[in-house]
Amino acid sequence: MQSMELQNTVKEALNALYHYPDDAVRMQADRWLQDFQRTIDAWQVADNLLHDATSNPETLIFCSQTLRSKVQRDFEELPSEAFRQLRDSLNNLLKKFHRGPAIVRTQISIAVAALAVHVPAEDWGDGGIVNWLRDGMNAHPEYIPGFLELLTVLPEEAFNYKIAARPERRRQFEKELTSQMEIALNILTACLSISELKEQVLEAFASWLRLKHGIPGSALATHPLVLTALSSLNCDILSEASVNVVSELIHYTASGSSGGVSVQMPLIQVIVPQVMSLQAQLRDSSKDDEDVKAIARLFADMGDSYVELIATGSNEAMMIVNALLEVASLPEFDIASMTFNFWHNLQVILTKRNFDISFGDEASIEAERNRRLQVFRQSYESLVSLVSSRVQYPDDYQNLSYEDLKEFKQTRYAVADVLTDAASVLGGDTTLQILYMKLVEAVSSCRNEQTEWRPAEASLFCIRAISNYVSVVEANVMPQVMDLLSKLPHQPQLLQTVCLIVGAYSKWLDAAPSGFSKLPLVIDILMSGMRTSEDSAAAAALAFRHICDDCRKKLCAYCKQLFHIYYTAVNGEGSFKGSAEDSLHLVEALSMVITELPPEPAKDALEELCSSVVTPLQVSLFPMGVISNTYFLTVDHIMMHFQEVINQGPEVLEKKHARELTVYIDRFAYIFRYVNHPGAVADAVHRLWPIFKAIFDLRAWDMRTMESLCRACKYAVRTSGRFMGITIGAMLEEIQGLYQQHHQPCFLYLSSEVIKIFGSDPSCASYLKNMIEALFKHTTCLLTSIKEFTRRPDIGDDCFLLASRCIRYCPQLFIPSSIFPALVDCAMIGITVQHREASNSILTFLSDIFDLAKSSKGEQFLSIRDSVIIPRGATITRILVAALTGALPSSRLETVAYALLALTRAYGMQALEWAKESVSLIPLAAVKEVERIRFLQALSDAASGADVNVLMIPVEELSDVCRRNRTVQEIVQGALKPLELNLVPVP
Repeated sequence: MQSMELQNTVKEALNALYHYPDDAVRMQADRWLQDFQRTIDAWQVADNLLHDATSNPETLIFCSQTLRSKVQRDFEELPSEAFRQLRDSLNNLLKKFHRGPAIVRTQISIAVAALAVHVPAEDWGDGGIVNWLRDGMNAHPEYIPGFLELLTVLPEEAFNYKIAARPERRRQFEKELTSQMEIALNILTACLSISELKEQVLEAFASWLRLKHGIPGSALATHPLVLTALSSLNCDILSEASVNVVSELIHYTASGSSGGVSVQMPLIQVIVPQVMSLQAQLRDSSKDDEDVKAIARLFADMGDSYVELIATGSNEAMMIVNALLEVASLPEFDIASMTFNFWHNLQVILTKRNFDISFGDEASIEAERNRRLQVFRQSYESLVSLVSSRVQYPDDYQNLSYEDLKEFKQTRYAVADVLTDAASVLGGDTTLQILYMKLVEAVSSCRNEQTEWRPAEASLFCIRAISNYVSVVEANVMPQVMDLLSKLPHQPQLLQTVCLIVGAYSKWLDAAPSGFSKLPLVIDILMSGMRTSEDSAAAAALAFRHICDDCRKKLCAYCKQLFHIYYTAVNGEGSFKGSAEDSLHLVEALSMVITELPPEPAKDALEELCSSVVTPLQVSLFPMGVISNTYFLTVDHIMMHFQEVINQGPEVLEKKHARELTVYIDRFAYIFRYVNHPGAVADAVHRLWPIFKAIFDLRAWDMRTMESLCRACKYAVRTSGRFMGITIGAMLEEIQGLYQQHHQPCFLYLSSEVIKIFGSDPSCASYLKNMIEALFKHTTCLLTSIKEFTRRPDIGDDCFLLASRCIRYCPQLFIPSSIFPALVDCAMIGITVQHREASNSILTFLSDIFDLAKSSKGEQFLSIRDSVIIPRGATITRILVAALTGALPSSRLETVAYALLALTRAYGMQALEWAKESVSLIPLAAVKEVERIRFLQALSDAASGADVNVLMIPVEELSDVCRRNRTVQEIVQGALKPLELNLVPVP
């Protein structure tokens, strides 16, 4: 009775889901159905409704999906004796739906295949599922279409990780299938006699080929299934199934498990001529796009699979290469791009230095390499011409949707990659010559913004793509390219690409004989770019940064002019269209040139640069209280005035939007990062400290402003180092006090940078000890539960990053301190936080503790470490095992495994006992004894010095077993209880 009520409830919920007008009711029905699918009652209800002749299509689809899902994920819910009843029921359903609905028949077929994954062949009976299937087809030929679908999905399920099977059973199932390959192919061969089933037979054959079982090429070369598929390629209506078979055959012949190309040569010699005979159809106008795409796919598959053979440059190989060039010339990009992977792989083989070929001595090997490069030279030259036109803006580029524009950009990136492959083979200068001829042709028709600018832009994009391959002293083409740039109209997209190409060839401008003489011309172009559009301004700013980076030594004599450009673009004297982020490129550019100046001029230039940032900051904050014409006033003068205004009205600073401050603070960060004059930077920071302190004091509540300011201070500390003097003390005192009130994670990050620079400096020991104890003590009071870690993951991340820095740079201050045990306890609480960076920082911190003996500084503190870790060792191990088995995502396995390995190496047999205790908590229903032993043995081997990679396989398998379905995962985590620590909060 209860089953009938549930069946009716399922029908009512499905009716509500698909037909009720109220969204809330539909959502409620959907939730109920999802919850129902996870119940044990779902087995019987779904089976009953599938056998019920009155069930409507919606019910059949839902129940077939439910039954498939239950078999895949929840098979262990059933008692062992229920298997045969389930198998027979599924078999009857397969017969019932042999003519459809197709979606229901597919779900039932997958369910039967998933059942076979769970159940060993000896328990299945009849010699395993393939023999069982053969007998069923012989006994009931009228149901062959349904059985064929099962035969098709069977090998696919061998690699379906949705099925909650143990790794060992999954491997065993694959072996069972490969051992029955001959029987499966005999079944399919017999079914070829039924003409209406030929497509289905070939699809099933393609599926079995994916197992890549080592059938000799000589046997397959004459096999009826192979011959049928090859002959079907030449039918008037191209068979999709035959294309799939031939594609799988090509992959099969190249796979290592099948013996590889040499073993499969008889089959290759049958496949290649058949595919080559299709080349004429690539240009056959009577073929639709899908047919052409299918044929192109076969050529691309041959190129990818036989690239090693093709690289020999034989006459037969060049026929395939020419066919691939024809595919690359087809107008549809999604078809042409199928060949791109081949051109890349061929380039890698042609240009690698260590040929895997025995040609004798080095001279012979080099001669063979050069011969091959020469053979393929013309092919790559043709490729450059073919693909370079693909990057041209479409006529309606202004009306492109966001998705279409994104796709167009991806096309350009893909073509750029092909061009770099060609440049690797041909050489950058030769490739440049080909592209330059196209540019000249395009420029001749490009007179003004209204005329055809797109071909010129496309050519320039391609020339930019190969910039890293063109000689920095190239003297024939690049001077002409640079001269052409100034003659092009200032159409926004074209100007953006022009600016980008200037930046891409900045090394050429520095090194080429005529390069530096072109600089005034290109600077004018960049200034135009900065005024034209947002995109061109961004490109111009980036190009200016590249020029100042690569030409910095030569530009030292032009500082005055560079400052003029900077003022024009950044401080509002011009009409700079770029964003605040773009302006940072200009700050960086000027900073890199200042780095090359002698100390005194560098100090003066740095002061001017800092003044240019302080002044607009002051204007932004206090528009009524500024000093006029302050560009060339000293920082000291500006700071005096700034402090006066701060004292008069601090509330102004408090009310400003963060962006009004960070735009200028970020410029300071770039200055401190890229002006590599430690003393000068330290002096600038000292004089700027009052403004930084004012912002710290008045904006400490504002995370965005604090992150920006801490980033600036970080680069100041990194560049200046021990030149920071008393400023570093004031900075540490400031962030230490503010952290107590505002808990900004960036204060911890800045502290970790200070530790890295000053951790080993005895004169700073007192400052640093007080700082880390105060910071860690407050953090451990904040992070008292996994809930708090989840709520404040950034604090957890930066706290344990700082702790790891302390272990590496000042263990003498950190490990003996009273806060060390409390921080270990805090780490134990947070190991299973789901935030990736926070979890990784915690695990790295623990690994650093366990690896303390590897550090010469830390070795003396092993006894202190042991007094903290050993009492907690069993709990730490239990939490790490829980993390491996489901408490953390499987993507963290490597990091968790290393922490467990480091613990085991540090404590040997004691740690192995902890691991044994932890694993023994997991019920045998979830993990078998043999699986426990395999994991513990691997841990023992790795701890004894075996390859760490040896540990990963058993770890991954234990993880897979414990995560195989929700029920098992809940059992495992319920047994390991990673959140039960019973720790007392640190006072």
